[in-house]
Amino acid sequence: MGLDLTTLIADWSWLAEVPPRERLPRLRDAWYDDATGLWDREAPGTDGGWEWPRGPHSVHFGVYEFPGTLGSFKPHFWAGEGWEKVREHADPAARVELDALLGGLIWDGPDFDDEESEDRAFFSHDRMLVACSPERVRELLATWERVRSRLDELRAPFEEYAAQPMGWIRDFDAFVRLLTDWGGVLAEAARRGWGVVGVSG
Repeated sequence: MGLDLTTLIADWSWLAEVPPRERLPRLRDAWYDDATGLWDREAPGTDGGWEWPRGPHSVHFGVYEFPGTLGSFKPHFWAGEGWEKVREHADPAARVELDALLGGLIWDGPDFDDEESEDRAFFSHDRMLVACSPERVRELLATWERVRSRLDELRAPFEEYAAQPMGWIRDFDAFVRLLTDWGGVLAEAARRGWGVVGVSG
């Protein structure tokens, strides 16, 4: 699992102005633009957070750096692995909600369908790790809002079955922090009516 993850929120209507195979390059060109993009400055620090481009691109996308992850996909992968170990010990209603949330973002899950989703087809690109249309963002945000008040029910089973002394997701609090960050990404995207894009290196 040597993948990295760049997580963006983006204006789907702006991306839809070009054919599917050109949408990810359009986004990449914007965030690497020498004059108004992001990467002519220092990368976000380990504290993470939002980075916004300057100039005309500022109205089309933003990049979120998950705190403490150094841009790696590993914490997200291990959060999914932790959930795999805990889900059978969770209340069925909470299990359904977390399956939907994690399955929509970072986890392949037991019912993973290997066929390309409609959201991934929007980009028609194999470097997508996450692709959520604005509609899907709203659905996942509603799921997050329902499940977040029930997360503490999972503390005991997580600590029993999934906690590790070493690694990216060592305990339940690390699991919840990552989910909460995803909730923030979904909320900001929903506020703007945008989608979410997760791209590997």
